[in-house]
Amino acid sequence: MFSGKKKSTATVSSDMMKKQQRYEALVKALHADVYRYALWLIKDKAIAEDVVQETFLRAWKSLDSLKDEAAAKSWLITILRRENARRFERKQFDLVDIDDVSVADPNDINDVALEHRELRNIMSSLNEEYREPLMLQVIMGFTGDEIAKQLGLNKNTVMTRLFRARNQIKDALKANEEMGVTVNG
Repeated sequence: MFSGKKKSTATVSSDMMKKQQRYEALVKALHADVYRYALWLIKDKAIAEDVVQETFLRAWKSLDSLKDEAAAKSWLITILRRENARRFERKQFDLVDIDDVSVADPNDINDVALEHRELRNIMSSLNEEYREPLMLQVIMGFTGDEIAKQLGLNKNTVMTRLFRARNQIKDALKANEEMGVTVNG
């Protein structure tokens, strides 16, 4: 009677250790990618860190449901996107007094930072149907097939959206460049 209890306790302990090792390997391998995507999606370092932490907490709780290790990145991104959506369900909007906001002097910022900011602004201004597939490809390195699966779309739809997103970015960069030439020249 007692020996059976010891055996089942040892099995549970062994299973927990395996789960812990699997989870630690998952975090080690994918934390940086998940955080990078969260930062791009949320645009606030502190909130992105919180959402990533919640994502990995939910991943721990549901780790047994992950059967295919190759799908781990997509699985985590799905959890992260849902966590981010939950954030808006309970969001209380913070109001800021305009007098408390400091504005950086644009003359102090180097050209590369300006170009990066311009590109980020253009990408952020894209319609979500174009922006999200582009971010999944650029930030996360997903293929067209993976993006299609992640967003529940046809691969051809994803490829068309990626093509249109790039063209919109090119057009916006060209328009900004032309405006800069006429203003400065």
